[in-house]
Order: sequence, then structure tokens, then C-alpha cells
Amino acid sequence: MPDSAATSVAHSRPPPAPSRLAPLTLVLGGARSGKSEYAESLLDAHHAPIYLATAQGRDAEMEERIARHRARRGRHWTVVESPHHLAASLIAAAAPDRPILVDCLTIWLANLMGAREPVAIETERLLSALPGLASPVVLVANEVGLGIVPDNALARAFRDHAGTLNQRLAAICQRVVFIAAGLPLILKDEWK
Repeated sequence: MPDSAATSVAHSRPPPAPSRLAPLTLVLGGARSGKSEYAESLLDAHHAPIYLATAQGRDAEMEERIARHRARRGRHWTVVESPHHLAASLIAAAAPDRPILVDCLTIWLANLMGAREPVAIETERLLSALPGLASPVVLVANEVGLGIVPDNALARAFRDHAGTLNQRLAAICQRVVFIAAGLPLILKDEWK
């Protein structure tokens, strides 16, 4: 994609988000689908949102991605970096007037697997912590199960962990949104 096309996509705003945040919202989509920007739009109107960032700038390209995300958000966001122990970070950050955006769970899983941390234990900690938090939480994750079956065991394990996590989150979240081509499709809305 030429730089000018990427720029025009990056600067377009997603359709208006629901005005009230559900206690738990899951935003799913493919890579570069617009899911992060949509999720940010859910919290933009709040005066003090918290951004729990899971990405680590391990190379120049990832540093550039992180910088673009930061530039897109306003200065009113508080950023907390949490590449591994997400449940503990959520518990520490939660406050009634401070909505939290977690971006992104897929990178968090990759971080856990790369560090050989127990994915199942960290997943249970996350799923146990979410329902009791004082803050509304918007979680962003990639839907990785729409492509081909990976040709190696590590990639298949990653895909399986991501798919299982997404299913379990969708079961407990009041609102689930799938983003395709920058457009939201409401999959579940039990928060009126």
C-alpha cells in the first residue's frame, strides 16, 4: 500500500461508537482492520482514560507503530506498559472514573509465549480479574483463526491460545464488536 493510502486510512475516523461503555467490551478484527482506532474512539470522550499497552518496541518497525499509536491518541491518556502481567496491571489501574483500554491481547499472548510464561495461568488470572474491576474495560484482540492452518506447532499453539482466549472473553463481555475494513459489526450487545 503506498504511503499516501496508508495515511488516508489512518486519519479516517471510525463510525460513532456507542455512547455508554459496557463494563467489558471486546473489539476483535484482523491486522490493520481499524480495531485499535475504534477502541480508542470508545474512550476518547472520557477525561482520563488509561491505555494498557502490551507491545514492546523490540525493533525500529515496532517502535514506529507504537509512536503512531501514541500520536493518534490525545494527551489526556495515561499509558501503562504491561507486556506480561496484565491482570495485576488491570487491578492496580482500575478506578470508577478511569476507563481502561487494553491493546492488544494478541501481542500479550505472544509476549507470554516468547518468555515461556504459563499462558493458561495468566489467562485464568485475566479472566478472573475482569468481572470485578471498578473500571469499564475495552479489550482489543486479533481474530487470527480466519486464515490457513499454520504449518508449525508453535504457530498452531499461538492460534489456539488466541482463539480460546477470544471465545472466553466474548462469553463474559457485555459487548463484542468485530471490525472489518474499519467498519464495526456488533456481534453481541447485552449492555443497554
